[in-house]
Amino acid sequence: MTINASFPIQIRWADIDQNHHLRHSAYYDFGAIARIQFLSNCGLTSSKFTELKTGPILFREEAIFKREIHFEDKITINAVLTKARTDFSRWSIQHSIIKNEGILAAVINVDGAWIDTEIRKLVVPGEFVREAFSKFPKAPQFEELD
Repeated sequence: MTINASFPIQIRWADIDQNHHLRHSAYYDFGAIARIQFLSNCGLTSSKFTELKTGPILFREEAIFKREIHFEDKITINAVLTKARTDFSRWSIQHSIIKNEGILAAVINVDGAWIDTEIRKLVVPGEFVREAFSKFPKAPQFEELD
């Protein structure tokens, strides 16, 4: 069963730059908000990550800017899994930031994995994390990695 990974985002005045549009680093912040909100909705809250001694880690984060976003715009961010190993030890997520009436404003791509927060080493996630992550919506072009 997949869970919706679409979230409305409230633009704050602090997110706006001197050119009167969304500052570039806010796009990355919004991607992180969407990922963490999704994981939290699946039971992977901050306290659960602490209990499991596990956390997500990013290797790559890329933004492709399509249209400016202004303070008054209404935006939604959608996230889909584009690639993953069968054990979810490595994965890629694509975020689409949509403004107003369905205008694609940006695409954020991330590649990540899981880290044991005590030994600071990459790990295959435990059953709870794998079960939660399996609920992530998959892109139409989803690729299963070896």
